[in-house]
Amino acid sequence: MAKRAAIGIIGCGVISDTYFELAPLFRGVEIVACADIAPASAKAKAEQYSVRALSVDALLKDAEIDAVINLTVPDAHYAVNLEILSAGKHAYTEKPLALTYKEARKLVAEADRRGLKLGAAPDTFLGAAGQTARRLLDKGAVGEVVGGTAHVLNHGMEHWHPSPTFFFRPGGGPIFDIGPYYLATLVNLLGPVKSVAAMAGKGFAERIVSADGPMKGKRIRVTTPTSINALLEFRSGAQVTIGASWDVWKHGHANPIEIYGTEGTMLVPDPNFFSGVVSCSRNDGDYVETDTASLPFGAANWSPRPGVPKRANYRMAGVADLVDAVSRDREPRCSGRLAAHIVEIMESILVSGRERRFVRMRSTTGRPAPLTAADIRRLAK
Repeated sequence: MAKRAAIGIIGCGVISDTYFELAPLFRGVEIVACADIAPASAKAKAEQYSVRALSVDALLKDAEIDAVINLTVPDAHYAVNLEILSAGKHAYTEKPLALTYKEARKLVAEADRRGLKLGAAPDTFLGAAGQTARRLLDKGAVGEVVGGTAHVLNHGMEHWHPSPTFFFRPGGGPIFDIGPYYLATLVNLLGPVKSVAAMAGKGFAERIVSADGPMKGKRIRVTTPTSINALLEFRSGAQVTIGASWDVWKHGHANPIEIYGTEGTMLVPDPNFFSGVVSCSRNDGDYVETDTASLPFGAANWSPRPGVPKRANYRMAGVADLVDAVSRDREPRCSGRLAAHIVEIMESILVSGRERRFVRMRSTTGRPAPLTAADIRRLAK
């Protein structure tokens, strides 16, 4: 691949703006074209960001394009990812990689067969908070990890998203939509999961859209669990409980992730973001805080809309790392193998919740390599 990789985007919905806007922060990548099943959507984004609007077929056949970012809805991820790989292009997809481990495994095998790189969001663990927590754990800041907790609790997406139906269908729900952020961070910190047990249910049979847009006031039937409590057993021996719900109006869990070690406790900030304060205690002593805002991929740089305070957002980091992995012939940090393992964890949580049994993982994966200062210099402008 040339030093500058030409990138195409398939799927021009809400999330595409983030990729378009953040791509200029990274070396070696340039978004040159976009496509969508709705040509008007592709045309609008192309005009807004000065790229070419193409049909999906034309984008996949375009010899200039080296890699494609898949931003379609979750139930299209597998098919579109397979099309990208079949066209001989490297693929990076929004989470999840696929809706089943069987499909995810096929994508990994197809990429390997073709000698292509496959990657998937989330890449937030590449941020300042995720890398700081990893570094501290690897230094033994809290000793050997024995347990932990994770909480993602709110009242769903219909209050802000103009077209939230897919959030409440299979492939959505808090496990498949938000779970990847938490699971990628936990695997980055603790390694692969060995087995899971869970309970799952739905707090509401339907949702009423209150966000402004054409769906406002419409009812959405909920067809996937929206309240899940799971226990993860890691191959390291650590046990982490996860509470994930879109049926909660308010809660008192101040820390999204807590890690409990033989010599202390670590508090990890929201894995949906790239920055935050990482806190560690030694035994039962006071927490020592590390503010990561001044570190690489930690500065507040992006706001989703006017009037909302800026937060650290570097969501093209995984794409830039994948392009770098091509040139250096290595595994991307946000690899297809990692994403497939996460898909199996999520699928197994729902199976366990439905069948009320422990589920043992068939897959495993290595911990992603930590980002070094040299890596960051290659990736970031």
